[in-house]
Amino acid sequence: MRLISLFILKIFGWEVKGKLPKEIKKCVLIEAPHTSNIDFVIGRLAFFYLGIKAKFLIKKELFFFPMGFILKNLGGIPIDRKKSNNVVDYVSSLIRKSDELVVVITPEGTRKYNPNWKKGFYYIAIKSEVPIVLAYIDYSKKEGGIGKVIYPDGNFEKDFAEITEFYKDKTAKYPEKFNLSPMYRK
Repeated sequence: MRLISLFILKIFGWEVKGKLPKEIKKCVLIEAPHTSNIDFVIGRLAFFYLGIKAKFLIKKELFFFPMGFILKNLGGIPIDRKKSNNVVDYVSSLIRKSDELVVVITPEGTRKYNPNWKKGFYYIAIKSEVPIVLAYIDYSKKEGGIGKVIYPDGNFEKDFAEITEFYKDKTAKYPEKFNLSPMYRK
């Protein structure tokens, strides 16, 4: 699957950069910007190429036959966004119970413009005591991959400033839909 993924990415002119450090067996991996359905395809191909067996959170409404079967086999974890369940606790427990688990989260929470990133990824990492790995897709350079690793210390403002610094020069497929949050200042 690795070579097939690389071949498909190369056909469309994409390059994969970086890799997940070998010492990281469990983490929250955030993927941004996320403004198009094609982001998922590019990201998934990049993860196959990099050998990352990632699980990803996706709204449960997409888990209908036959999509549900496909999504689960690709690593999908259905999330019911309408119930008042605690996703942070649920995902944290999955991470803590596993020997190896990379959970991919798109903190924008939607492909539409969102004035604020969801902070759940941060609290999952804190509660699970795992690093946050910054993955990206940059349409201006036609590259994507693994960037910086952050070890959150509970100081959200400091850690989020580091995250926004990393993502501020990444170009989304639809740049008008990408926003880092009101906390971000150029």
